[in-house]
Amino acid sequence: MSELFIELFSEEVPAKLQIKAREQLKEILSNFFKQHGVKYKDEIRIFSTPNRIAINAKGLPKEVLFKSKEVKGPSINAPDKALDGFLNSNQINKNKIYKKKTEKGEFYFFKKPEKKISLYNMLRENLPHILFKITWEKSMKWGEHTLLWGRPLKSILSIFDGKKLEFDFKHLKSSNLTFIEKDIEEKTKSFNNFDQYLKFFKTKGVIIDHEKRKDFINSELQKLSNNKNILINTSESLLNEITNIVEKPKVLICEFDKKFLNIPKEILIITMQSHQKYIPAFDKKENLTNLFFVISDANDKKGLIKSGNERVIDARLRDAEFFWNKNKSQNLVKQVTKLKNVNYFKGLGTYFDKVQRMRKLSGLISDEFMISKEKIEIASTICKVDLMSDLVGEFPELQGVMGGYFAETQGFEKDVSLAVAEHYYPIGMDSKLPKKIYSIALSLSDKIDSLVGFFGINLKPSSSKDPYAIRRTAISVVRLIIENKLKVKLRDLINYSCMFYKEQGFEFDLKKLNLELGDFLYERVKNYLKEKQIRNDIIESASHNFSIDELLKVYKKTYVLNKSINKDFGKDVVAIYKRSASILLSENKSLSNFNGNVDPGLFKNDYEKNLYKKIHEIKKYYSSVGRDENFEESLKILSFCKSEVYDFFENVIVNDNDETIKKNRLELLSMLCKSFDNYFNFSKIEGK
Repeated sequence: MSELFIELFSEEVPAKLQIKAREQLKEILSNFFKQHGVKYKDEIRIFSTPNRIAINAKGLPKEVLFKSKEVKGPSINAPDKALDGFLNSNQINKNKIYKKKTEKGEFYFFKKPEKKISLYNMLRENLPHILFKITWEKSMKWGEHTLLWGRPLKSILSIFDGKKLEFDFKHLKSSNLTFIEKDIEEKTKSFNNFDQYLKFFKTKGVIIDHEKRKDFINSELQKLSNNKNILINTSESLLNEITNIVEKPKVLICEFDKKFLNIPKEILIITMQSHQKYIPAFDKKENLTNLFFVISDANDKKGLIKSGNERVIDARLRDAEFFWNKNKSQNLVKQVTKLKNVNYFKGLGTYFDKVQRMRKLSGLISDEFMISKEKIEIASTICKVDLMSDLVGEFPELQGVMGGYFAETQGFEKDVSLAVAEHYYPIGMDSKLPKKIYSIALSLSDKIDSLVGFFGINLKPSSSKDPYAIRRTAISVVRLIIENKLKVKLRDLINYSCMFYKEQGFEFDLKKLNLELGDFLYERVKNYLKEKQIRNDIIESASHNFSIDELLKVYKKTYVLNKSINKDFGKDVVAIYKRSASILLSENKSLSNFNGNVDPGLFKNDYEKNLYKKIHEIKKYYSSVGRDENFEESLKILSFCKSEVYDFFENVIVNDNDETIKKNRLELLSMLCKSFDNYFNFSKIEGK
């Protein structure tokens, strides 16, 4: 078996471009092998460092067998030029073709004979096309050359089965050589296989395999943090980015002046992580320390890299300290009017307009939540002022967080400052969720105002595009309500929000908005339930009586039914409904044609009477149940009619010869099904 080994050496390619290139190359090469019938034993592996992208495929055949194949040509009535083109493209003479009748007429054909092709030759011919299929979000070229690459491509090493695989790629010609020092182009070395290549670079401290490089970095971080008795909390995205910007990783511990710890920790963390790709360190109580980790791409025997990075972070934190001291003292209330100069969105006014709407809406929410109207209105009024601060201008990720710090520093009550800090949360499905009631109220008013506004100006997302993250906003509303166990009249809040827009001169189609936004929120609820591993059929069963005013109730019902569906009483509920509904459907194509009006005077036996009595017990339960309904108990109540239902089916002939009796018995079953509908539409549930 043979091995393909290619290295593409370039100027340093950014991390995101590397990752995408690796993914593309693997897919492109896999598709090429599949398309050409090339079978291989081992997986195609793609590795990268900032300067090198390496392709390795082992277990390849030396030759590829192409089986005999019939090739269809032009119609026999086609012009001679068409036939000549067919002959030339297949490199055959007229004596190789024959006529054959098909459903669409008579055509020329020829039969390609079975043949073996050298994989070496196939790759030599096709590798330039394979490499050209890589797409770069951003690309560059080298000098006057026209070849575009993520960063200027400087050499191609290409080996097949231990031999040079030569091909031209624009101005470059592949060879068995590569640069062994990225900064010294005179130093080159030849290689015959991938293992030799890996071992050599290992001696140079270069880890070609990005996954091994990542594991090495992670391991070194853990060792050093354990030695220093500190904690690290590195995000996967940051670790991936760091891995792809170094090839000879060395983990260094650095420190900054402790005085900067007086700055809000979020500023320090973002400065280190986002701007410098440093990893902050925490003590055992998870308090930020003045230590941080730097992943260097070289040894630091003289400590120059360490001291250099410490000087860089010192300068950065001095700037942050200056802006913090400047911004925290600027009166939030006095700055509110300046929001008139900051556009919220075209067609939806300024941020001043938005906070006025939020103030009114949050005031109404405060009545629902029984919290201080004054507090929540203050929080609403100042919550967007931090958008004008230097710190948020520098670090947009700190919107809200900085506002919370400013409010706290200026003596606002804790409830108010926390609400300002958290009102952007949650941001989608996996984000932090505010738990304090003032934070929840402010977040809800902010998101409802946004949803109503965007739907009002008809900027709802399409099937594939959502440039304004409206889905994320909607799922955040769903999470706020369900996960905080809120009983909120969401429809009323939407209508009030529309009214507040109207007071500012914005005219929305209220009927259309309610319909579209209601449907949109229901789809988000369905997505949320799927994330919680609720069965699809159970989710669909909730649709017939869905109300956006009862999101919590819908969730609780689906959750309980999902948990109970495979228990005995859950199976009984489904079986009872299915059996009753099937009889009704056999008589009539729609259950809606039955009204459930039953005449007890027409009963002929106790089985009818007993079932009728049991149904009334169920109806009484549902009519008397309080707001804190126990949904598991509700299911059990439905299952308790099993005995009466089965006795009825075993002893009563529904299809009585007397049409009046028959109709009454069918209505009795309809009455039973409609009682079950108080919970969900069990016709959607799979199973017997």
